[in-house]
Amino acid sequence: MGASLREVAGACDRLLRPDRFDDWAQAFNGLQVENRGRVTRLAAAVDAREATIGSAIEAGADLLLVHHGLFWSPGQPWTGPRYRVFGRLWEHNLAIYSSHLPLDAHPRVGNNAQLCRALGLKASQPFLKLHGGTIGWKSRARLARSELAERLARAVGGPCRVVPCGPAVCRWIGVVSGGAGDELRVAAEEGVDTFVTGEGPHWTYGVAEELGINVLYGGHYATETFGVRALAAWLGRRFRLPWAFLDLPTGL
Repeated sequence: MGASLREVAGACDRLLRPDRFDDWAQAFNGLQVENRGRVTRLAAAVDAREATIGSAIEAGADLLLVHHGLFWSPGQPWTGPRYRVFGRLWEHNLAIYSSHLPLDAHPRVGNNAQLCRALGLKASQPFLKLHGGTIGWKSRARLARSELAERLARAVGGPCRVVPCGPAVCRWIGVVSGGAGDELRVAAEEGVDTFVTGEGPHWTYGVAEELGINVLYGGHYATETFGVRALAAWLGRRFRLPWAFLDLPTGL
């Protein structure tokens, strides 16, 4: 019953092609933690943190798919919370596969393609080159800014923040999930009048005024739930594995 961990991780690697991206220095894309070699149940979450690992164990998963993995800084002692995390992973035979920018960028299961679909937009052109790859999508539209804001709020299940410094009717909409707000100048240079992302620094309001561009912030966590769910569903179909999405919002 189930599937080989090596086969499942290999399928993810072939689908997402992590070698295409020069990601953040410590953001290792791929299988971050092994288990004893078999996968019978999948769990998907945005973040690999103690709470989501506990929820995956409670769900009976032996492979956790995440967007934000365990490693974001140089190696550190396996003490305190880190010791607890690795101890629980070993004790409960839980593997972790992480995909950061490759999962943002994928044209079918990626965060940005899936978010475009949720917004009723056609992901027609690659958009926003970052760390060696183009990670977002842009769409030609004729859509009122207010309607786009309503669609985004429905898609992420909560309020969004609107910086209304561009046209009231959006013609070119760029979509990049997560924390891409500080790439606002790059977004404008690539020809969009409206930029949908998760979060950005305070100073981006002034930049949006200067550039005459709309910015819609849907939340870092909330805009990045789409990819792991789509990846888990794809693997579930391919390997006939049950899966669950673990929704543990950060509020950020």
